[in-house]
Amino acid sequence: MAASQRGLFTTRQADRAGYSSQLLNHHAKAGKIQRLRRGVFRLVHFPPSDDEPLVEIWLWAERKAVFSHETALSLHDLSDVLPHRVHVTVPASWRGRRLRAPEDVVLHHAVVRRPDLAWVGVLPVTTPERTIQDCIEAHASPELVAQAIAQARARGLVAPDRLVELERSAGFGR
Repeated sequence: MAASQRGLFTTRQADRAGYSSQLLNHHAKAGKIQRLRRGVFRLVHFPPSDDEPLVEIWLWAERKAVFSHETALSLHDLSDVLPHRVHVTVPASWRGRRLRAPEDVVLHHAVVRRPDLAWVGVLPVTTPERTIQDCIEAHASPELVAQAIAQARARGLVAPDRLVELERSAGFGR
């Protein structure tokens, strides 16, 4: 299970696999696992990956988060965005939960339906079309939105008629 998650796993996953919290503590003290944040661990012998911090956030959010907004632009390589914080969309039903999000995480509460969901490697991410729409609605930089639309058009990632609608929604007129 941890291998499919870049060597990371949660306390709950470990428990389901038969590893008690005492056993996790034992392995942490022995240097075989590393605690990354509450409830998220890393197998130390696993090679690190560039997307490991995002996998960590996904596991923190109980694998219910979908990377969205500027983070999804970056994952899809749409625009020159270099997000300073990680944007994730969590279920709308979590709005009332007392989540203590990590400092570098921006939570958006919404429903992400299956047609709006894609995968980039092991990471769930909104589709390019949904990503651009989310950025427009969140008032992201018009330059980034314009770049994302242009790159989505050039790479054929979004249907041309939907791109025209996105441009109108962004106020680019066409």
